[in-house]
Amino acid sequence: MLILKLQRRFALSRQGAVDLIKGCLACVLQDISFMLPVGLLYYFVLDLMNGGVNGSRIAFYAVGVAACLVLIFIATWFQYNATYLATYVESGVRRISLAESLRKIPLSFFGRKDLADLTNSIMGDCATLETAFSHYVPALAGSIISTTLIGIGLFVYDWRMALAAVWVLPIAFTITLFSARIQEYFSRKSVAASVALEGGVQECIESLQDLKANNAEAGYLKELDKKIDAVEKRHIISELGTALFVVSSTLILKFGIATVALAGSALLIRGEITIPLFFMFLLVASRLYAPLEGALQNLAAIIATRTNINRMNEILDHPVQTGSDKLTNTGYDIVFDHVGFAYNTGETVLKDVSFTAKQGEVTALVGPSGGGKTTVSRLAARFWDINKGKITVGGMDISEIEPETLLSLYSIVFQDVTLFNNTIMENIRIGRKDATDEEVIAAARLANCEEFAAKLPNGYNSMIGENGCELSGGERQRISIARAFLKNAPIILLDEATASLDVENETLIQAALSRLIKDKTVLVIAHRMRTVSGADKVVVLSDGTVAEQGTPEELMDIGKIYPHMVKLQSMSQDWGI
Repeated sequence: MLILKLQRRFALSRQGAVDLIKGCLACVLQDISFMLPVGLLYYFVLDLMNGGVNGSRIAFYAVGVAACLVLIFIATWFQYNATYLATYVESGVRRISLAESLRKIPLSFFGRKDLADLTNSIMGDCATLETAFSHYVPALAGSIISTTLIGIGLFVYDWRMALAAVWVLPIAFTITLFSARIQEYFSRKSVAASVALEGGVQECIESLQDLKANNAEAGYLKELDKKIDAVEKRHIISELGTALFVVSSTLILKFGIATVALAGSALLIRGEITIPLFFMFLLVASRLYAPLEGALQNLAAIIATRTNINRMNEILDHPVQTGSDKLTNTGYDIVFDHVGFAYNTGETVLKDVSFTAKQGEVTALVGPSGGGKTTVSRLAARFWDINKGKITVGGMDISEIEPETLLSLYSIVFQDVTLFNNTIMENIRIGRKDATDEEVIAAARLANCEEFAAKLPNGYNSMIGENGCELSGGERQRISIARAFLKNAPIILLDEATASLDVENETLIQAALSRLIKDKTVLVIAHRMRTVSGADKVVVLSDGTVAEQGTPEELMDIGKIYPHMVKLQSMSQDWGI
């Protein structure tokens, strides 16, 4: 039960929760070991007051000092391994767990989160908890438990002196605990300001070209300065808010030494305690409060981490897409059966969509912008789960299939191409990681990549920069298409696949596609009617519904939206300056 509570409270793995308990116990052992020299000193003073220290007692104290040093060393060694080293391992596990959760979470989740927010959760929040679990939590637990044990021991010697020493503890901790809501509020504001700043910096870097082109740099940087000032202001307020309560609590602790001195003096004058006992309580009190001052700061820091933990739990607790890892489809026909879908914002994108994309045919999705074309292609690959209706592939309900297993059936070319800072060869090999160089090059040729690859210094082994910044838009698109050729899956989704290609390259790609799609299911999204003209079937989407469907020839005769789109595009081709 304790392990489960720790897992939930601190976003830990099971092993992380076990290691946290070990770390707390190790800190208890270390704190108690630090009190051993106080006991040794107490008995040494007793011997001095009772006639001095003879040879045998000197040997005893020498052995005692050595034993204390050894025990402190052992306790510190265990404490270091149980806190710092275990924390670093758990930090890696936590980051991997977050990444694994993000991998399985529906894409609808990412519509509510920006990249800076998620990056901050994986890097910033994890780093904050790494510090908390290596420096704060075990030390706080160790201080509380060891102080409780030492306090019980003090009551054994003299309850009045013990009470004078420990009365400040509940008051100091209560003050800090009462500040929990205020500190959480400050922490939320600080995190929000930091995320806003990170998003602004990232946006500035990504859009620098557009900012320069529009002479908007000064204005944007001025707004960015405001975000930097907001972060600074929030951190200062947070630190001041925390310090107000922590300083007040530690100030209360200082009264403990004073009350021990006053109570001890009064009892000593009345002859109710001995000088060595008074001396021992003064030593213990001075040693007792030092770690507790740090513990109060730790408690404040732990309270502040709740915001970070809640942000990570939002990811870890989000429902993931699951399903069978066994494919049961017969063929590869994609059937949309009265499908409805709305984003989390409440915006309804698809209302009642029904059509069939048959194996061995090219089905083109066309229609006005915002009609739901891209959404349909994403739903076909289960990037999101539908709200109503049913989508099947070869009679298999895709909502019952594990997404990664389902995607083994798909080759997808997105409108927005994502490339990695690697070679052309390795960027294409993402389509199938076990492909040989010869297979990669063959796929590249089908996608007409050979022309631009040959012009680069190292051919297919040339680095293309971050997100392919060394290439043109059409060249980047052709690499994406080459991935689809390499994967050679039975279903192909093309989302504006030829949007960045000139007429010549578009013709070459369409010729290659015609060789690729034999016996495959092809779903094409395009605005160019030239791209759609060779399709076997056209599905016209408008306002989230299927307005028209049929062959291009049939729609030209009986359709309304499709002929109108063809006419408008023909007119635009005749337009000139």
